[in-house]
Amino acid sequence: MEHDVKPVVLDRKACYAALTAHDSRFDGKFFVGVSSTGIYCRPVCRVKRPKEKNCSFYASAAAAEAAGYRPCLKCRPELAPAWPPALSPVDAAGRLARKAAFTMAEDCLADHSLEDLAGRLGISSRHLRRIFYAEYGVSPVQYLQTLRLLLAKNLLTDTVLPVTEIAMTAGFGSLRRFNTLFKERYRLTPRSLRKTDAPPDKGITLLIGFRPPYDWDGIISFLAGRAIPGIESVAGGASGRASYRRTVTVPDKGSVCRGWISVSAAAKKDTLALTVSPSLIPVLSKVLSRVRLLFDTGCSPQEIYERLIVMNTIAPGLCRPGARLPGSFDPFEMSVRAVLGQQVTVKAARTLAGRFAQALGGEITTPFEDLTHTFPQPENIMALKKPAETILGELGIIRSRSRSIYALAEALTAGSITLSPEADPEAEMEKLLLLPGFGPWTVNYIGMRALSWPDAFPHTDYGIKKALPGKTAKEILALAENWRPWRSYAAINLWNSLSGGT
Repeated sequence: MEHDVKPVVLDRKACYAALTAHDSRFDGKFFVGVSSTGIYCRPVCRVKRPKEKNCSFYASAAAAEAAGYRPCLKCRPELAPAWPPALSPVDAAGRLARKAAFTMAEDCLADHSLEDLAGRLGISSRHLRRIFYAEYGVSPVQYLQTLRLLLAKNLLTDTVLPVTEIAMTAGFGSLRRFNTLFKERYRLTPRSLRKTDAPPDKGITLLIGFRPPYDWDGIISFLAGRAIPGIESVAGGASGRASYRRTVTVPDKGSVCRGWISVSAAAKKDTLALTVSPSLIPVLSKVLSRVRLLFDTGCSPQEIYERLIVMNTIAPGLCRPGARLPGSFDPFEMSVRAVLGQQVTVKAARTLAGRFAQALGGEITTPFEDLTHTFPQPENIMALKKPAETILGELGIIRSRSRSIYALAEALTAGSITLSPEADPEAEMEKLLLLPGFGPWTVNYIGMRALSWPDAFPHTDYGIKKALPGKTAKEILALAENWRPWRSYAAINLWNSLSGGT
């Protein structure tokens, strides 16, 4: 470790006040180690409040574990929401560190080394260690080790997966290594947390934490209105009891895993329940990461609301607490959906996307009658034997949009464009603008949902104009300057204010 680098210094008084108040705004943003018990907790933990003199505060769970603390079995640090993205343009190091953390969480680096990760971020491995230590208080290796252990702990606590399979899923190379490290860190045997070794045949269910408030009805209504037939569906209506279901395709070491997921509001406070088909267990960390993006569980809703509440001066109730930015499970799917949605209604775009998926995607068997296909991947489009314009034209997709979809698939396959939160969203949006048929509306919509960029704003959108009557596109864009860096959330609030959305 470079000795001239110091980790972020937390304000002890502020952290202890947040702990005393069980303040959910700080959940996942720091952890508290209690010297009298040797345990570390989330600030929302409901155990008896420790004395301040016995508390140490850490920027990450990994830093608390590196200091010798083991995770609380009550508040379960593995359920803490992820850090929100660093948005300040002057905090380039923080943005890079959080992108690195996201990538590690996505696959526990099962497919890449830390050197590969640094290369993907365009920095040296030494610089990666420096910025990571400054942001999280530990080295990338220590952070990765804790990620794997906490994922395993989560699986041991909530599922019936065999211990050996859990060790492999969490990225450990051997069961012996997993057992040894688990005992050393947590002073428990893995089997002491587990329910049974009966194999799952109907999927496994895990919890995903978020910072409240969470406008579940708002996001489920948004997704229901845009669900691609055969790929996605919402059951139970747009209410707290509704569940979102979809088929998925996830790359895995040169091949793909296909299956289905279901997400609902969990009975346990401030969590979502994710059920995953058995076929997706080998890529579970990737599925978890993508679902967190899709349902925006890492955002800080109070911070966003305090910035956007000025919208209510335009129309009372225009901005609601807990509104989330719906992301995407599959960025290519979301981008194709954006192209198909150009200058047509939501219903028409859904119809075209459904035809596209059923003609070019793969058939799949699921427990849900309305989920029958997986969405095609860029490679499927590039492998078409006839020109894309001919095949897509037969589906009712006009020539210009067919060209746009093919150009996007070509760019993604070649690697000239990257649609992932680890990429620089503004740079990727600039590249998208160079593709045929990709104008500002399409690129900003992709930025919002496929890149999870919180400051995109499709100011020419029909729904946004409808929500702000009497204003020109230029006036809307100028007004939106007041909502930076949360303009994507402003757009969601504007759409949510309309009956039926946009």
